[in-house]
Amino acid sequence: MSKKEKLEVKIRNNPKNVSLDEFETLASKYGHIEMGGKHAKVRIGNVTLTYKRVNPIPTEYVTDLLEIIDTI
Repeated sequence: MSKKEKLEVKIRNNPKNVSLDEFETLASKYGHIEMGGKHAKVRIGNVTLTYKRVNPIPTEYVTDLLEIIDTI
């Protein structure tokens, strides 16, 4: 199992405690990130998720990202 796969398993097991770096690493595995000021966008396919760049990432952003990943 690669590091990115282990990271995804860790995030799925505990979405309440995810750092900004972990979130963006997982997002970049499936799509790409467009940086902005306080907010950034993750584009996976034709779906866009806008999130606030804070540490730790709020749980709702993590669960939204996991739902998008599950649909692809």
